Amino acid sequence: MSRKAPVLERTSTPSDDDYRQIGKALLAFNEAAVGDATPRPFAVLVRDPDTGKVIGGLWGKSVWGSFFVDTLALPDAVRGLGLGQTLMADAEAEARRRGCHNLWLDTFAFQARPFYERLGFRLFGQIDGPAPMFPRFFMVKALD
Repeated sequence: MSRKAPVLERTSTPSDDDYRQIGKALLAFNEAAVGDATPRPFAVLVRDPDTGKVIGGLWGKSVWGSFFVDTLALPDAVRGLGLGQTLMADAEAEARRRGCHNLWLDTFAFQARPFYERLGFRLFGQIDGPAPMFPRFFMVKALD
């Protein structure tokens, strides 16, 4: 890198590559501090039986013995069929296969806190703010 001061660019339209480059910088720092920090992704895709298009599913990743459920989404047309429980059970089984000690996630007040509590998750943090989005709940389930 040059000895010149870095240029700061403020933007509301960063590119996907910009995001990847910032992530690479963080990954390099983390790996210098603690070794392998590459998250291992996992997904369960829910596809429309007629078109084959993805209509929902679960997206997560594991790193350092912890499994983060990033996204769980199902369209209204398939809610109430037990798919959410199935997706979470799949994530938990995968987390156990990977040797993870916990699953964690976050959810907003208008989303699914009671659903996750029924699955054994407990609250470990909360950010308050204006309704109906907030509070935002951070939840964990121990696997040990």
